[in-house]
Amino acid sequence: MANRVKGNKQNSARGSEKHDSTELLESPDALRETLVDKTGSFFKSKKNQNLALGIGAAIALAIAGVFGYTYYMESQNVAAQDEMFQAVFYFEADSLDRALNGDGNNYGFLEIIDEYGGTEAANLSHYYAGVAYLKQGNFNEAIDHLESFNTSDMLVQARAHALIGDAYMELENYQQAVNAYQEAIDYKPNRFFTPQYLTKAALAYEEIGNYSAAAESYGRIVEEFPESAEYQQALKQQTRLQSLASDQ
Repeated sequence: MANRVKGNKQNSARGSEKHDSTELLESPDALRETLVDKTGSFFKSKKNQNLALGIGAAIALAIAGVFGYTYYMESQNVAAQDEMFQAVFYFEADSLDRALNGDGNNYGFLEIIDEYGGTEAANLSHYYAGVAYLKQGNFNEAIDHLESFNTSDMLVQARAHALIGDAYMELENYQQAVNAYQEAIDYKPNRFFTPQYLTKAALAYEEIGNYSAAAESYGRIVEEFPESAEYQQALKQQTRLQSLASDQ
């Protein structure tokens, strides 16, 4: 009899626990009261109060820092873009010294890079500066700036790699030129510019004396880009280089 009473009490207790759990899941008010009770107990400890305040302050500072930095960079980028206007004008007018160094009143690309580092305008200034130096025959400076430029735009990024290859070709560093052209070829291939980069790579391979690789570059134009302007020349050069490769 005693065991039966004891069992009934245990079952009643389990039922109460089940009822409480079900109530918490199904009743938002019950859940809120439980959370309030537990939170209140947590904050009764001064150590826990200090911990919570410290965490809250750190989070607030982090959020403020992110927003502050974002706002600062946006304002810097706007200012840099305003400065770029005259530099781009000089660049398009082929006044390359002024485009690079400014005119005493307006910044050139080099000053924009120094004053507004980290902005999109400074990043684009690296590209313009690289092209300007390439036109002036300052090939090492051109390479440095073009390598500092980075964009997700499939045409411009590939173009930057190809220009680096052009600079290495002028320096007669043909292996580095091949490497740069290959990056241009591999970066989001397209029918508009990839055949040009394959042609440049073939010329660099031929300078090295790797006729087989040069023939393969032309072969890719023949196989993958038959409608390109480079197709007929590629077909002719592929045959010539295959013959040279067989004689090596």
